[in-house]
Amino acid sequence: MAKRKKKAKGLSFIKRSMVVLLAFAGTILLLGHSVEQERSEREAEFNDRQSFIDAVATYAVPLQETHGIKPSIAIAQAIVESNWGKSGLSVRENNYFGIKGSASEPSYATLEYDDEWIEIRASFRTYSSMEESVTDYANLLAGGTDWNPNLYQPVIEAEDYKEAAHALKSAGYATDPSYPEKLIDIVEQYSLYEYDN
Repeated sequence: MAKRKKKAKGLSFIKRSMVVLLAFAGTILLLGHSVEQERSEREAEFNDRQSFIDAVATYAVPLQETHGIKPSIAIAQAIVESNWGKSGLSVRENNYFGIKGSASEPSYATLEYDDEWIEIRASFRTYSSMEESVTDYANLLAGGTDWNPNLYQPVIEAEDYKEAAHALKSAGYATDPSYPEKLIDIVEQYSLYEYDN
C-alpha cells in the first residue's frame, strides 16, 4: 500500500509540473503575441502619421514658391494644431491650423495660456477641404491681419524652421509658451526640414 501511494504522489508531481510548464509556455506565447501586436500598432501609427504628413505636404511644399512659407513649418503646425488630423476642428471643419473665425462660425472649447491654462470657447473657420485650409493659412501668414498686414512677415523672412517657429510665437499665433519647441521637435523628429529648399 505504501508503495502505491508513493507512486501516485510521484505521478501527481509530474502532472503538476506539466501543467506549470504548459502554463509557462502559454505565457511566453502570449507575451510574444503582445510584443508583436505592439510592434504592429506602432508601425500602423507611423504609417498613419506618414500618410498625414504626405497629405499636408502636397499643399504645403508649393507654399515656399508662392508665399515664401517653409513647408516644414506649415506641416508641423498642421500636426500640432490638428493633432495629426484627429481633432474635432479638423475632422468636422477641415480646419488644420486652428484659425479663428467670426462669431457666426462654429465654436469649440480651446485652451489658451495667460499665466495659466484656461479653457475658453472660440469660433473657428470652416473649410471644404484640407487644400482650402492650407491656402487660407498661407494667405494669413503672407497677408497678415486687418490690424497688421506685416504681422507674420518675420515668419516668412526667417532663415530656417527654428527661427520661423520662434517668430510665430512672437507674432502671437499661439499662446502656448512652448509652441516653438513643439514645432521644432516635430520638424526634427519627422525630418520635415527635408521639404524646405
